[in-house]
Amino acid sequence: EARPERRALPAGGGHGSLLSSQERSQRLRRWYELMMENRDELARIITAENGKPLKEAQGEILYSASFLEWFAEEARRVYGDVVPASAKDRRILVLKQPVGVAAIITPWNFPSAMITRKVGAALAAGCTVVVKPAEDTPLSALALGELANQAGIPAGVYNVVPCSRQQTAAVGEVLCTDPLVAKISFTGSTATGKILLKHAAGTVKRVSMELGGHAPFIVFDSANVDRAVAGALASKYRNSGQTCVCTNRFLVQKGIHDKFVEKFAKAIERELHVGSGFDAKTTQGPLINEKAVEKVERHINDAVSQGASIVTGGKRHSLGKNFFEPTLLSNVTTKMLCTQEETFGPLAPVIKFETETEAIAIANAANVGLAGYFYSQDPAQIWRVAEQLEVGMVGVNEGIISSVESPFGGVKQSGLGREGSKYGIDEYLEIKYVCFGGL
Repeated sequence: EARPERRALPAGGGHGSLLSSQERSQRLRRWYELMMENRDELARIITAENGKPLKEAQGEILYSASFLEWFAEEARRVYGDVVPASAKDRRILVLKQPVGVAAIITPWNFPSAMITRKVGAALAAGCTVVVKPAEDTPLSALALGELANQAGIPAGVYNVVPCSRQQTAAVGEVLCTDPLVAKISFTGSTATGKILLKHAAGTVKRVSMELGGHAPFIVFDSANVDRAVAGALASKYRNSGQTCVCTNRFLVQKGIHDKFVEKFAKAIERELHVGSGFDAKTTQGPLINEKAVEKVERHINDAVSQGASIVTGGKRHSLGKNFFEPTLLSNVTTKMLCTQEETFGPLAPVIKFETETEAIAIANAANVGLAGYFYSQDPAQIWRVAEQLEVGMVGVNEGIISSVESPFGGVKQSGLGREGSKYGIDEYLEIKYVCFGGL
């Protein structure tokens, strides 16, 4: 069978750049409105394919849609510069232009929001996109595509390539090596990110990566313990512990350690309910697959074998399949797997520490740095710790920190670049310098 001739899209992002900034803004705005009109149906799709409780899925749709609203507004604010020249007969212009075709590779834990956070910025800049959703959750990406069509996003601007688990690596490689693709944006594990970076190096593509985290949550003696417990519950157990900014290690100062653990355990038992995502009282849905359940079990067994104590939970839930009890461990040390690897499940290990210096050293020992949290009511300590934590995002007396206005991303092996915020659109723009001479 004859293959169609492959040709490059027009320079500057293909069809997307044929629309003026105002037109791009209007269509992104309409896409946002359609998401809001269909939010209940979109949320049910997430719960059906991902398992998260319907209330969380509804929250994700509002968050997801808000990126389209934000970047609809940013589309008209891609400003260049006129720079004073040293020579009188010259003018220096700085233009910002779309990078071109962007390949967007997204994870299963936020099957809608991880797409719009990237695609909103790309389309606002004037790029076209090819979205490869996670093999576990392709339906949200396709539903977004249907609404993009209804919003008047031109054909060929928002493209979805779902694929099986067996084909995922091959499709990822094609997207990262094809010379027609100018930019890769990936959210997922650090291990996969490194593979994609190697592939992208061959054609020196622009790359942004939001990779694994290992978030510390430090509770100092000066903290308001009740607020710290509420923040810990929200940060750790959202989406059953399956978010990249979930707390993975709790560090609690010895003066309030026992009080914190006791209150945290009671809050877990009182407020968390495991069940079907479609059940109104459920706060904890299933984990994504059997492999995820096995990892949580492995981390618990390793910790207990080294002397950790199970305060609450600790085993598969009686509902069976991929359901797991929300678990709290105490007497945890830095030698245990659960404090060395990202669990990505409903497991909260608590390490007792004595000094601020010790807590920062433990927190910064990881080779990744996405989010970090701490609770303190000492203003000097707040400044010191916020500046010293080696992470891209810090929550001070706050367990949930994501918002469209704030730059999302990490340092060290947690990635490259930032998403959302006024900085997010820069990932999809090239800076061109024009020297206008002979004046």
